[in-house]
Amino acid sequence: MKLQLQSAQLIQRYKRFLADVKLPKGKEFTIHCANTGAMTGCAVPDDTVWYSTSDNPKRKYACSWELTQTANKALICVNTIRANQLAEEALNQGIIQEYKKFSALKREVKYGSENSKIDFLLTLENQEKVYIEVKSVTLLQDGQGYFPDAVSTRGQKHLRELTQLIKEGHQAVLLFAVLHSDINAVMPAAHIDKKYAELLKQAQLAGVKIIAYKAKFTLNQGLADIQLNAAIPVII
Repeated sequence: MKLQLQSAQLIQRYKRFLADVKLPKGKEFTIHCANTGAMTGCAVPDDTVWYSTSDNPKRKYACSWELTQTANKALICVNTIRANQLAEEALNQGIIQEYKKFSALKREVKYGSENSKIDFLLTLENQEKVYIEVKSVTLLQDGQGYFPDAVSTRGQKHLRELTQLIKEGHQAVLLFAVLHSDINAVMPAAHIDKKYAELLKQAQLAGVKIIAYKAKFTLNQGLADIQLNAAIPVII
């Protein structure tokens, strides 16, 4: 995925979906933040924000926060919309080693008893179905990557649904899209959402495949290239 971006200095993130930033010459303005999470460590005042600009005249805020560059030069994709886009690219390019061959891919397919939508439904060459749920990982604490960064009742629901799919004889996958350049392994954040950690362990024991792929970032004069390209450990 290639994005043309511009940089600014973060003043503050607020109301979940907004952030105020400042350009080098001092101009301040508001950008949109497509991230409902806590964004712990991803929204530190004075860090560098890389933002995209839309030409859609109907948008109230033309600019969208895409990346954070921290004081120690780590790059983090904070736009959670990108996680599914990156996962789809990786699937289509054969980067996700567990599913290099499939005959069809569908997005946002309704399933389950709790009114869920699966991110991707793959049809394998033998016509078997594979349900894939994608989660964006950006929380780094004490050198360790964690998910989630806030209590996630939605994430809990998805784990119950994936576990039920296994009981019904389907393949179910939880794919952690790791969008922080300094994260090299993922663990459930039991210190933040104990229930999610419990359900994740139950899902794994039931047969849900839990995998993580890390993004590689290249940033050169405002042109960002981001790809999920390397499997990393999930520690449960």
